[in-house]
Amino acid sequence: MTGLAMLPRAVDVSGYRLGAPQRAGALTVVPVFGPAYPGIVPPRSGLKLGRVVTYGQVEIVNPATSGVAIVPLHVGYIQDAAQNHALCRSAFIAAGQTLRFDDACCVQESQGGYLAGRDDQWFFVLPVELRAAALRARTRAQYSKLWGDIAAFNRRYGLPARGHLEQVLTRQRAGLTQYQSRLERLPGQLGALFFVGGSLAGVEIAPDPAYFADVWTALVCFAYGPAAWFSPEPAGDEAAPLRATSVDGLRAELAEHRRGVADEVRGWLAGAAWAPGEAVEEERYLGLRLSTVDSGSVAGQYVTDGDRLVYASLFAAAA
Repeated sequence: MTGLAMLPRAVDVSGYRLGAPQRAGALTVVPVFGPAYPGIVPPRSGLKLGRVVTYGQVEIVNPATSGVAIVPLHVGYIQDAAQNHALCRSAFIAAGQTLRFDDACCVQESQGGYLAGRDDQWFFVLPVELRAAALRARTRAQYSKLWGDIAAFNRRYGLPARGHLEQVLTRQRAGLTQYQSRLERLPGQLGALFFVGGSLAGVEIAPDPAYFADVWTALVCFAYGPAAWFSPEPAGDEAAPLRATSVDGLRAELAEHRRGVADEVRGWLAGAAWAPGEAVEEERYLGLRLSTVDSGSVAGQYVTDGDRLVYASLFAAAA
């Protein structure tokens, strides 16, 4: 499998290739390999939650001594006894600098208390069903702006219709985190295509494998995991029993099965209504440009250096 034709046309993706698909229930992941872009600090070492100034205002710090941080799109933080928050946009943060996001959103409707900087902080990425609403709410300062969408998200999955995202992210965490072990992150992998039930749900490309390793759990478990967790497996996806009676026969059967899955995913890609539309530039850092796309069916943000792709987080806006 080759090609990233689903990205905006102005972006050069000639150096990227797709690996063999992996599947866990309704979630299919296609690894992406390509050229690494130097100088971007990984999120776990290059980004720290500083503090919440007040509800909806979050400070993020790049504590590195060199290298710019690209804030993962729709990253969020959870702590006990504090109002959990998520960001509505990506951004650049220079080494040693702090950036305040005045357009962050609270994702826990009736919980008080402020998030604080901690060594043990963990982050998630908003579930794909909420990402279009969050992106369209960027630059709008209103901490409660996502509560209605979160309530609808919960109602969709038979949960109390409240603006409490932790009903899924923490109460279903044991189940969701199984995806990180059932789906393997491969050496040199710096991105992935995510399919839920046969539909292309997201395209995630990192600057390098170290960055992708840092966001892998947040993406596979929390951004795309909930949609797969609550979705039926694709029709006809039941694994047939292996019939071979020798090692060589088993290898041949497995190879045939993998070819069948790859052919199926090629069909999904060919049939995907995936047109990002025109890009709007949001900000610059030296030669890097952060742009937003929102065609109604596909939305997200990406970073380029000239026409070279550095980072991308695009998703199905009608998920």
